[in-house]
Amino acid sequence: MKKLRIGIIGFGTVGTGVYKTLQKIDSVEIVTIAVKNLNKPRKADVPVSMLTDNPYELVNDSSIDVIVELIGGIHPALDYIEAAIKSGKHIVTANKELLAKHGEELFNFAEEHNRVILYEAAIAGGIPIIMPIKTILAGNKITKIQAILNGTTNYILTKMDVDGASYEDVLKEAQALGYAETDPTGDVEGFDAAYKITTLSTIAFKTRIKLENVYREGITKVRKEDMAKANELGYKIKLIASAEIDENNNADVRVHPMLVSKNSMLAHIDYVTNAVEMSGHPIGDIVLSGPGAGEFPTASSVVGDILAIHSEFGHTDYMLPMMRCNHHSKANPVKIEDTYNKYYISITAPNAIGVIAKIGTICANKNISLSSIVQKGVSADNTADITVITERCREKLIREAVEELNDCTVNSIIRVAEGG
Repeated sequence: MKKLRIGIIGFGTVGTGVYKTLQKIDSVEIVTIAVKNLNKPRKADVPVSMLTDNPYELVNDSSIDVIVELIGGIHPALDYIEAAIKSGKHIVTANKELLAKHGEELFNFAEEHNRVILYEAAIAGGIPIIMPIKTILAGNKITKIQAILNGTTNYILTKMDVDGASYEDVLKEAQALGYAETDPTGDVEGFDAAYKITTLSTIAFKTRIKLENVYREGITKVRKEDMAKANELGYKIKLIASAEIDENNNADVRVHPMLVSKNSMLAHIDYVTNAVEMSGHPIGDIVLSGPGAGEFPTASSVVGDILAIHSEFGHTDYMLPMMRCNHHSKANPVKIEDTYNKYYISITAPNAIGVIAKIGTICANKNISLSSIVQKGVSADNTADITVITERCREKLIREAVEELNDCTVNSIIRVAEGG
C-alpha cells in the first residue's frame, strides 16, 4: 500500500509526540514539519532538512496528502487549513477553539472539496470519543453529557481538595509544575472546556450547538471553604462541561463548577485525568476516562486519525462518510436563567434571631424548597456561617432570592449535579 505523506504544522509538545510515534509506523511518511523558530532546541532528533518556517510550503506541496495542524488558535490556523483543503489535502487537527468557532464553515468547505477533517484529539486528548460516537454509538440517541474536559482545572480543584489549599496557592504550584500556563485564563475561566463541549455536543446530539449559546463560568471563585463544606455534605467540586437536549431540540449546554456526589464516577476523576459520561438509548449510561492531554496521549488520537485516513486512501472516491459532518439543523438554546438546578449557597449572616427564618421565608416566597440549612458556629465579629442546599428550582428565582438577602454576604453559589 502506498505510504501516506503528511505535513505537520506546529512542533510543540503534541507535534513532538506525533513525530516520535510515527517513526514506528511504516505506512506513513512525514515529508515536512513547519515550525515557528528553526533554531529552537527540539525534544526529538529531526533532520534539519525536514523543517521549514513557512507553512505554505506544506500547504502547496502537491506530494503531501494530509496536513496535521497542531498550532491552535484561529489565525493563521484557519487560513492554513482552508488553503490545504483547497489544494486537495485532508486535515487532522487538535484545534478545539477553531472547531468551536468555525467548525460549521470548515466542515462545509471540506465537503465542497470532498475532503475530510478528523479531530479526535481536539476534545479529550487521548480518550477516544468522536470516532466511537460516529461509529459504534451511531445507533444511539444521546441526550445527556457530563464531562471533565480540562486537566488544568481538575488538577487545581483536586489539589485544593486534598491539601485544603486556596485557589491562588494551588494555581502558583500548577504553573511552576507546567500544568497551568503563565496566563491560565483559557483554562481557569472555562473557555477550553466550553470549546470542547460545543463540538462534542454537536456530534453527540446530531444538531449544531453554537458557542455563543454555551454558558461559561470558571473556577476562580471556588474557595477552600467550599471544598471543605462540600466534603462534609458528601460531595466533591468539579468543573463540569454538561449538555442536555430534549425531544423538542432544546439544548442546555454549559460549563461551570458543580458539586457532584461522592457516589458518582466523576467525583473520583482526579488531577489531570479527563472523563466523559454520556446517557442515551439504547446504551444507557457510559463513561470514557483517561489522560486528557500530554505528549503521547494526544499524539495517540492524532495518529489514530492519520491511520484512519490511510486505511481508505486510494480505495474510494468518498472517504470516511461516517466521520463527515452533516449537521444542518441548529439546536434551540436554553438560557441559563431558565434552567432548573439544585444549589449550594454559602452565606455569612448577622448572628441575630430570625436570620435563618428570613432565609427560609425569602426562598419560600420564590417557590424554592430547601433540602438543608445548617449554621456552624459564630465568628468573633458576631456573624454566623450558614450553608444552604436547595431542591431543584429555576435559576432565575435563585438569583432573585439572593438579591433579597441584602443584610447577608453570599460567599458562593454553586450548582449541584443531578442525582447528587
